[in-house]
Amino acid sequence: MTYTPSSAPSFEQRLARAKFRSWHRGTREADYMIGGFYDRYHARWGEAELAWFEALLDEDDVDVMAWALGSQTPPAHLAGDLLAAMQKLDYVDIPR
Repeated sequence: MTYTPSSAPSFEQRLARAKFRSWHRGTREADYMIGGFYDRYHARWGEAELAWFEALLDEDDVDVMAWALGSQTPPAHLAGDLLAAMQKLDYVDIPR
């Protein structure tokens, strides 16, 4: 029997994984901030935007939240239009 590595995940599979990861961060605050951002913007994403978001998901929640709140300077590879959209925080909907 020959082992064949599985093919790379499709764009849709990567989106589904990103959705799960964005809503299961470990704290409610991070879930609302990162998951809410995903929910608001993912439908418009292409490959570059999804790759950016996947890189963001690899970062610590404390750092992501600090960058979104503007209390820390983000690393160059995450700075740009998508982070600027995240900094608006207009997508956070906290259920009451």
